[in-house]
Amino acid sequence: MSKNVIFHTMDYGVDTITPVDSQQPQQSKSWIGFPLNRTEGEKEPIKYGCEDHWTWNRHDRSHEVRLYGSGMRVAHFHPNWSSGTAGVRGTRILNNGRYYWEVQVSQRIFGTSMMFGIGTKKACLHKNVFTNLIGEDENSWGLSHKGLIWHRGLWVQYTIPFRENQATTVGILFDGVEGTLTFYKDNKCLGVAFRNLQQVREPLYPMVSSTACKTEMTLSYMRRDFVNLQDRCRAVILKFVKTKADLDQLELPPMIKNYLAEAISRNFVPVNYYILNV
Repeated sequence: MSKNVIFHTMDYGVDTITPVDSQQPQQSKSWIGFPLNRTEGEKEPIKYGCEDHWTWNRHDRSHEVRLYGSGMRVAHFHPNWSSGTAGVRGTRILNNGRYYWEVQVSQRIFGTSMMFGIGTKKACLHKNVFTNLIGEDENSWGLSHKGLIWHRGLWVQYTIPFRENQATTVGILFDGVEGTLTFYKDNKCLGVAFRNLQQVREPLYPMVSSTACKTEMTLSYMRRDFVNLQDRCRAVILKFVKTKADLDQLELPPMIKNYLAEAISRNFVPVNYYILNV
Protein backbone atom coordinates (compact mmCIF):
# COMPACT_ATOMS: atom_id res chain seq x y z
CA MET A 1 0.00 0.00 0.00
CA SER A 2 1.59 3.25 -1.11
CA LYS A 3 -0.56 5.61 0.94
CA ASN A 4 -1.68 5.93 4.51
CA VAL A 5 -5.37 6.27 5.23
CA ILE A 6 -7.33 8.49 7.59
CA PHE A 7 -10.19 6.92 9.57
CA HIS A 8 -13.04 9.45 9.79
CA THR A 9 -16.07 7.51 11.04
CA MET A 10 -16.52 3.90 11.98
CA ASP A 11 -19.18 1.25 11.66
CA TYR A 12 -17.41 -1.94 12.67
CA GLY A 13 -14.43 0.39 12.40
CA VAL A 14 -14.54 2.32 9.14
CA ASP A 15 -17.27 3.89 7.02
CA THR A 16 -15.34 6.41 4.96
CA ILE A 17 -11.63 6.44 4.31
CA THR A 18 -9.68 9.28 2.78
CA PRO A 19 -6.25 8.54 1.24
CA VAL A 20 -3.53 10.87 2.45
CA ASP A 21 -0.04 11.30 1.07
CA SER A 22 2.24 9.49 3.53
CA GLN A 23 4.64 12.43 3.49
CA GLN A 24 1.98 14.90 4.63
CA PRO A 25 2.72 16.14 8.19
CA GLN A 26 0.26 15.27 10.95
CA GLN A 27 -2.01 18.07 12.14
CA SER A 28 -3.05 19.00 15.65
CA LYS A 29 -5.61 16.23 15.86
CA SER A 30 -5.26 12.66 14.77
CA TRP A 31 -6.78 10.64 11.96
CA ILE A 32 -9.48 9.47 14.37
CA GLY A 33 -10.13 12.72 16.18
CA PHE A 34 -8.28 12.47 19.49
CA PRO A 35 -5.69 15.11 20.43
CA LEU A 36 -2.08 14.04 20.08
CA ASN A 37 -1.64 14.55 23.82
CA ARG A 38 -0.15 11.58 25.62
CA THR A 39 -0.52 12.86 29.20
CA GLU A 40 -3.24 10.23 29.67
CA GLY A 41 -0.43 7.72 30.05
CA GLU A 42 -0.01 8.79 33.65
CA LYS A 43 -3.52 7.59 34.54
CA GLU A 44 -4.22 4.04 35.67
CA PRO A 45 -6.80 2.36 33.43
CA ILE A 46 -9.95 1.28 35.31
CA LYS A 47 -8.56 2.50 38.62
CA TYR A 48 -11.73 1.72 40.58
CA GLY A 49 -12.51 -1.64 39.00
CA CYS A 50 -11.51 -5.12 40.12
CA GLU A 51 -9.34 -7.99 38.94
CA ASP A 52 -10.60 -9.89 35.93
CA HIS A 53 -10.14 -13.60 35.25
CA TRP A 54 -9.92 -15.06 31.76
CA THR A 55 -7.35 -16.79 29.60
CA TRP A 56 -6.45 -17.75 26.04
CA ASN A 57 -8.98 -20.17 24.59
CA ARG A 58 -7.54 -23.65 23.98
CA HIS A 59 -10.48 -24.40 21.68
CA ASP A 60 -10.19 -21.20 19.64
CA ARG A 61 -6.65 -20.94 18.30
CA SER A 62 -4.39 -21.80 15.40
CA HIS A 63 -2.76 -25.22 15.43
CA GLU A 64 0.54 -23.27 15.51
CA VAL A 65 -0.24 -21.83 18.98
CA ARG A 66 0.66 -23.76 22.11
CA LEU A 67 -0.79 -22.74 25.49
CA TYR A 68 0.83 -23.34 28.86
CA GLY A 69 1.46 -21.82 32.29
CA SER A 70 -0.91 -21.11 35.16
CA GLY A 71 -4.37 -20.72 33.70
CA MET A 72 -2.98 -21.19 30.15
CA ARG A 73 -2.01 -17.53 30.01
CA VAL A 74 1.12 -18.08 27.92
CA ALA A 75 0.69 -18.33 24.13
CA HIS A 76 3.71 -19.78 22.30
CA PHE A 77 3.67 -19.24 18.54
CA HIS A 78 5.25 -21.48 15.89
CA PRO A 79 7.23 -23.76 18.24
CA ASN A 80 9.32 -25.34 15.46
CA TRP A 81 9.41 -22.99 12.47
CA SER A 82 7.05 -20.48 10.91
CA SER A 83 5.50 -20.63 7.45
CA GLY A 84 2.48 -18.46 8.12
CA THR A 85 0.49 -16.44 10.66
CA ALA A 86 -1.09 -17.86 13.83
CA GLY A 87 -3.60 -16.33 16.24
CA VAL A 88 -5.60 -17.09 19.37
CA ARG A 89 -8.72 -15.61 20.94
CA GLY A 90 -9.34 -14.98 24.62
CA THR A 91 -12.29 -16.36 26.57
CA ARG A 92 -13.55 -12.92 27.67
CA ILE A 93 -16.59 -11.42 25.87
CA LEU A 94 -15.99 -7.67 25.87
CA ASN A 95 -19.20 -6.04 24.60
CA ASN A 96 -20.90 -3.42 26.81
CA GLY A 97 -18.21 -3.48 29.50
CA ARG A 98 -14.88 -1.79 30.29
CA TYR A 99 -11.86 -4.07 30.31
CA TYR A 100 -8.10 -3.62 30.50
CA TRP A 101 -5.48 -6.32 30.00
CA GLU A 102 -1.73 -6.43 29.48
CA VAL A 103 0.28 -8.77 27.30
CA GLN A 104 3.95 -9.31 28.07
CA VAL A 105 5.85 -9.96 24.85
CA SER A 106 9.08 -11.94 24.92
CA GLN A 107 12.24 -10.38 23.55
CA ARG A 108 11.77 -12.25 20.27
CA ILE A 109 10.07 -9.28 18.56
CA PHE A 110 10.71 -9.45 14.83
CA GLY A 111 9.20 -10.62 11.57
CA THR A 112 6.33 -9.48 9.38
CA SER A 113 3.71 -8.92 12.06
CA MET A 114 3.08 -9.45 15.76
CA MET A 115 -0.38 -8.14 16.63
CA PHE A 116 -2.68 -7.27 19.55
CA GLY A 117 -6.35 -6.39 19.39
CA ILE A 118 -9.92 -7.65 19.34
CA GLY A 119 -12.17 -9.54 16.96
CA THR A 120 -15.37 -11.48 16.51
CA LYS A 121 -15.67 -15.24 16.11
CA LYS A 122 -15.52 -14.69 12.36
CA ALA A 123 -11.97 -13.32 12.54
CA CYS A 124 -9.47 -15.75 11.03
CA LEU A 125 -6.91 -17.40 13.33
CA HIS A 126 -4.52 -18.95 10.80
CA LYS A 127 -3.10 -18.11 7.39
CA ASN A 128 -0.43 -19.98 5.45
CA VAL A 129 1.16 -16.66 4.51
CA PHE A 130 2.86 -13.92 6.50
CA THR A 131 0.21 -11.25 6.99
CA ASN A 132 -1.33 -8.72 9.38
CA LEU A 133 -4.00 -11.08 10.66
CA ILE A 134 -5.86 -8.89 13.17
CA GLY A 135 -7.53 -6.20 11.10
CA GLU A 136 -7.28 -7.97 7.74
CA ASP A 137 -11.06 -7.62 7.31
CA GLU A 138 -14.16 -6.15 8.94
CA ASN A 139 -14.14 -8.73 11.76
CA SER A 140 -11.12 -7.51 13.74
CA TRP A 141 -9.17 -4.44 14.87
CA GLY A 142 -5.47 -4.62 15.66
CA LEU A 143 -2.10 -3.01 16.36
CA SER A 144 1.07 -4.47 14.85
CA HIS A 145 4.57 -4.32 16.34
CA LYS A 146 5.47 -2.03 13.45
CA GLY A 147 3.29 0.71 14.95
CA LEU A 148 0.39 0.36 12.50
CA ILE A 149 -3.28 -0.10 13.35
CA TRP A 150 -5.30 -2.28 10.97
CA HIS A 151 -8.97 -2.74 10.10
CA ARG A 152 -10.61 -3.96 6.86
CA GLY A 153 -7.17 -4.50 5.40
CA LEU A 154 -6.31 -0.79 5.73
CA TRP A 155 -3.63 0.69 7.95
CA VAL A 156 -2.69 3.91 9.69
CA GLN A 157 0.64 4.84 11.33
CA TYR A 158 -0.39 4.96 15.00
CA THR A 159 2.89 4.90 16.93
CA ILE A 160 6.59 4.26 16.41
CA PRO A 161 7.65 0.65 15.66
CA PHE A 162 8.59 -1.55 18.60
CA ARG A 163 12.30 -2.18 19.13
CA GLU A 164 13.20 -5.58 17.74
CA ASN A 165 14.48 -8.24 20.14
CA GLN A 166 13.53 -6.18 23.20
CA ALA A 167 10.80 -7.40 25.56
CA THR A 168 7.84 -5.08 26.05
CA THR A 169 4.36 -4.93 27.58
CA VAL A 170 1.30 -3.96 25.55
CA GLY A 171 -1.84 -2.78 27.36
CA ILE A 172 -5.29 -2.82 25.76
CA LEU A 173 -8.24 -0.82 27.09
CA PHE A 174 -11.65 -1.69 25.65
CA ASP A 175 -14.49 0.66 26.57
CA GLY A 176 -17.75 -0.86 25.40
CA VAL A 177 -19.74 2.13 26.67
CA GLU A 178 -17.78 4.78 24.77
CA GLY A 179 -17.02 2.31 21.98
CA THR A 180 -13.26 2.89 22.01
CA LEU A 181 -10.13 0.75 21.85
CA THR A 182 -6.95 2.26 23.30
CA PHE A 183 -3.44 0.81 23.38
CA TYR A 184 -0.66 1.29 25.93
CA LYS A 185 3.02 0.41 25.67
CA ASP A 186 5.11 -0.02 28.80
CA ASN A 187 2.51 1.91 30.85
CA LYS A 188 2.31 4.82 28.39
CA CYS A 189 -1.00 5.57 26.72
CA LEU A 190 -0.76 5.73 22.92
CA GLY A 191 -4.23 7.26 22.50
CA VAL A 192 -7.55 6.00 21.14
CA ALA A 193 -7.05 3.74 18.13
CA PHE A 194 -10.66 2.89 17.17
CA ARG A 195 -14.08 4.37 17.88
CA ASN A 196 -17.76 3.38 17.49
CA LEU A 197 -17.17 -0.20 18.58
CA GLN A 198 -20.37 -0.07 20.64
CA GLN A 199 -22.14 -0.51 17.29
CA VAL A 200 -20.76 -4.03 16.91
CA ARG A 201 -23.55 -6.48 17.74
CA GLU A 202 -21.51 -9.70 17.54
CA PRO A 203 -19.47 -10.81 20.58
CA LEU A 204 -15.96 -9.32 20.66
CA TYR A 205 -12.94 -11.11 22.15
CA PRO A 206 -9.29 -10.24 22.88
CA MET A 207 -6.90 -11.52 20.20
CA VAL A 208 -3.15 -11.82 19.57
CA SER A 209 -1.28 -13.15 16.55
CA SER A 210 2.28 -13.60 15.29
CA THR A 211 4.23 -14.57 12.20
CA ALA A 212 7.50 -14.93 14.13
CA CYS A 213 8.87 -18.30 15.19
CA LYS A 214 9.06 -19.20 18.91
CA THR A 215 7.52 -15.95 20.16
CA GLU A 216 5.56 -15.78 23.40
CA MET A 217 2.75 -13.52 24.63
CA THR A 218 1.68 -13.79 28.26
CA LEU A 219 -1.46 -12.40 29.90
CA SER A 220 0.01 -10.67 32.94
CA TYR A 221 -2.60 -8.22 34.29
CA MET A 222 -6.36 -7.98 33.84
CA ARG A 223 -8.93 -5.57 35.26
CA ARG A 224 -12.55 -4.79 34.57
CA ASP A 225 -15.07 -2.18 35.59
CA PHE A 226 -17.94 -3.04 37.90
CA VAL A 227 -21.20 -3.91 36.20
CA ASN A 228 -23.41 -2.72 39.07
CA LEU A 229 -23.46 -2.27 42.86
CA GLN A 230 -24.00 -5.99 43.38
CA ASP A 231 -20.88 -6.73 41.36
CA ARG A 232 -18.89 -4.17 43.37
CA CYS A 233 -20.03 -5.73 46.68
CA ARG A 234 -19.01 -9.19 45.48
CA ALA A 235 -15.51 -7.94 44.61
CA VAL A 236 -15.08 -6.60 48.17
CA ILE A 237 -16.29 -9.87 49.74
CA LEU A 238 -13.92 -11.95 47.60
CA LYS A 239 -10.94 -10.06 48.97
CA PHE A 240 -11.57 -12.01 52.18
CA VAL A 241 -13.30 -15.15 50.85
CA LYS A 242 -10.66 -16.82 48.68
CA THR A 243 -11.82 -20.43 48.33
CA LYS A 244 -14.96 -22.54 48.09
CA ALA A 245 -14.19 -23.85 51.59
CA ASP A 246 -14.17 -20.29 52.96
CA LEU A 247 -17.51 -19.67 51.27
CA ASP A 248 -19.09 -22.81 52.71
CA GLN A 249 -18.43 -21.54 56.23
CA LEU A 250 -20.63 -18.49 55.69
CA GLU A 251 -24.28 -18.66 56.63
CA LEU A 252 -25.74 -17.10 53.51
CA PRO A 253 -28.82 -17.77 51.36
CA PRO A 254 -28.07 -20.28 48.55
CA MET A 255 -28.67 -17.66 45.83
CA ILE A 256 -26.00 -15.33 47.26
CA LYS A 257 -23.58 -18.23 47.75
CA ASN A 258 -24.02 -19.27 44.13
CA TYR A 259 -23.37 -15.72 42.98
CA LEU A 260 -20.13 -15.57 44.96
CA ALA A 261 -19.10 -19.07 43.83
CA GLU A 262 -19.32 -18.03 40.18
CA ALA A 263 -16.45 -15.59 40.67
CA ILE A 264 -14.34 -17.98 42.76
CA SER A 265 -14.51 -20.68 40.08
CA ARG A 266 -12.97 -18.32 37.50
CA ASN A 267 -9.53 -18.85 39.08
CA PHE A 268 -8.91 -21.78 36.74
CA VAL A 269 -5.76 -23.91 37.11
CA PRO A 270 -5.15 -26.50 34.35
CA VAL A 271 -4.53 -30.15 35.20
CA ASN A 272 -1.25 -30.14 33.27
CA TYR A 273 1.18 -27.26 33.65
CA TYR A 274 2.42 -27.58 30.08
CA ILE A 275 -0.23 -28.12 27.42
CA LEU A 276 1.09 -28.98 23.98
CA ASN A 277 -1.76 -29.67 21.62
CA VAL A 278 -4.99 -30.49 23.44
